[in-house]
Amino acid sequence: MDPHVTDPSAPLKGKPSKKAERQLAREGKQQIISFVFMIFLTSIAFLTVASDTIPNRFAIPFILIIAGVQVVMQLYYFMHLNERGNGWTNIMLWTGFFVAALTVATLMLLIGVTKY
Repeated sequence: MDPHVTDPSAPLKGKPSKKAERQLAREGKQQIISFVFMIFLTSIAFLTVASDTIPNRFAIPFILIIAGVQVVMQLYYFMHLNERGNGWTNIMLWTGFFVAALTVATLMLLIGVTKY
């Protein structure tokens, strides 16, 4: 079995198999599409803030949401977290995000930034 099928980071020895070539071509397409999509998201964030099309109160949460989407895309398409063998990394990463968001929300309530 070709080592590139199970481990894409293995060094190349000789010509890759057809299956490895197809997998590399598919990954290349996904990375290009995600890169273009991230450029699009960055453009949307810049244009909406620069043109004042969204209210000032919603501008920062809007930019943070778009930034969050871009971070997730970076992690899954460029850092290869969507591949096999990254289950614990994903669990630890999302647990960390959840705890951080819960901590920030709790501190905002305790300090009084957000009132009900």
